[in-house]
Amino acid sequence: MGLSASEESLLPDADEANQVADALGRVLVAEDDPVYRAALKHFLRQNGYEVQLVSDGLQALQEAQSPQAPRLLLLDWMMPGLQGPEVCRLLREHPGERYQYILLLTAKDTTADIVAGLGAGADDYLTKPFEAPELLARVRVGTRMIKLHDSLVAAQEALRFQATHDPLTGLWNRGALLELVHTEVERAQRKSSSLSLFMIDLDHFKRVNDKYGHLVGDEVLRQIAHRFSLSIRAYDVLGRYGGEEFIVASSELNSEPPPQFGERLRLAACSSPIRTSGGEIAVTVSMGMVTAEPHSASSVEGLIRSADEALYVAKRNGRNRVEAAVPGLEIEAVS
Repeated sequence: MGLSASEESLLPDADEANQVADALGRVLVAEDDPVYRAALKHFLRQNGYEVQLVSDGLQALQEAQSPQAPRLLLLDWMMPGLQGPEVCRLLREHPGERYQYILLLTAKDTTADIVAGLGAGADDYLTKPFEAPELLARVRVGTRMIKLHDSLVAAQEALRFQATHDPLTGLWNRGALLELVHTEVERAQRKSSSLSLFMIDLDHFKRVNDKYGHLVGDEVLRQIAHRFSLSIRAYDVLGRYGGEEFIVASSELNSEPPPQFGERLRLAACSSPIRTSGGEIAVTVSMGMVTAEPHSASSVEGLIRSADEALYVAKRNGRNRVEAAVPGLEIEAVS
């Protein structure tokens, strides 16, 4: 496949070539014919692509499944080791995190061959011998399809995040939080391990909103959420339960007793004033905690109810403290 003068005029300008290279990085070309392989390498590089070459199907499969695999694959049908359609099929059976666009190159041109190639998982099909402009057009189609796929995945991830996270603090929202706590309860029961739940409430938060306004109050909530995030383990559950209330669920607090863990969270929140656009604001929190011991038949609702009752005890006893739940204790509401 040589390049004529007319084909050279089809080369994109430098800016377009850079955009293509940025979007796709590299193209994997699997071709056992050295003449075609060299021509494809030259043509694609002239059009702004970085090219990775292999000469058989086994190499193509190995490179396509590597962590930094190219997104755009040009596979010859007839190759040693594995044929192009078989490479397609194996890649589609075990897809990576990023979608790969596959263009099959072959001298086979019957309807049955085309159907077989596309059925194996190829996105497009180009019959040899082909013109360079047609190859470039099909490669650019692959570029657009990968960009479209990535944008759709990003949109789905954004929607998933919005559905499960609190828009103000970025923590798990109430619905997702309860589901995660339920999962932790089931895991603790399955592993016969302990699970501690902490219900946290900012003290006199209404006064902050009344004095500084709700926008400053939002700043306080975000900063408190950040301080909690820095104080828990990566596998602990932290979410905004509602308003100025947060929940932390921690399993197997073996090296740090639950009361000590809760006290550390309290100190993280109130050890220093919070800097806001309205000035520095001193904040304290009250906390109620409950621990479900191994082999206990605890429920999410029961744990939250017990932690909430302990939280009222903390408020009744002066706030800015951690109280553990006491079985059977009835609590009077504290404003």
